[in-house]
Amino acid sequence: MPSKCQAHNPSASYCNVYHSLFSPDNNRAIEVTKEKCKPLKNYNNPKLLWRDDRIPIAQKFDDPYFSLDNGLEEVRHVFLNGNKLSNRLNNGFKIAELGFGTGLNFLSTLWLWRLKKQKGKIFYTSFEAFPLQPIEMLKAQNEFPELSDLKDEFYSLWSTLLEKGELSGNDYNLRLILGDARRTINQFDTLVDCWFLDGFSPAKNPELWEEDLLKNVYRCTVNGGTLSTYSAAGYVRRNLSLAGFQVERISGFGRKRHMTIALKNDEK
Repeated sequence: MPSKCQAHNPSASYCNVYHSLFSPDNNRAIEVTKEKCKPLKNYNNPKLLWRDDRIPIAQKFDDPYFSLDNGLEEVRHVFLNGNKLSNRLNNGFKIAELGFGTGLNFLSTLWLWRLKKQKGKIFYTSFEAFPLQPIEMLKAQNEFPELSDLKDEFYSLWSTLLEKGELSGNDYNLRLILGDARRTINQFDTLVDCWFLDGFSPAKNPELWEEDLLKNVYRCTVNGGTLSTYSAAGYVRRNLSLAGFQVERISGFGRKRHMTIALKNDEK
């Protein structure tokens, strides 16, 4: 039995400059001081481009981090509704994710959990090979004023997450496992209730959609657990099926006609 995966804990150096982000939802500037902007040492920089200075695009994969139509609504459609989380979230519920990106999926999930006003805590683990710097995450999150309260709550915590690999609050626990998920997932032995598969396009980032990786996703899913992804590529659906999931293609969001949901139904 593999030991529980320990998140990478790199030492961090301080930024030498101050950054300021404008928060349009409350018309005030959020200053990210050098104490709150610790860049990772030896981390894999995704080298961003910004479309209209609003939407981050990873140069390495030539792919945006969220939908050009409406990133927040895409998350709600694909991941929250795709896994029926409004009915399923409860104390102790476990979610895992391939591709932390801007943190939008996590913030959206926590928003839904708090909307339910239930007591307890949800547990969220994300695998990420190319973490964004806190200043980049904050700039991307400015696109979604609906999440402004959460953005303000977490803006000083992202550096801690990158440095220590974990954040814990009264109603959530968040773990970030850095590195190539094809390797780091081998030491992950938590059984989760649902997965968000949110890597870049399978055509540009096929590593996150390989059969062996998805078999590990299956291994780390409770019986009756689910997953969802924006992708409906045949390559993805075949590999999910080969991994053991029952796979279904359903209506997608925005420009994407279809997306994929899957269920682990192990009758053995």
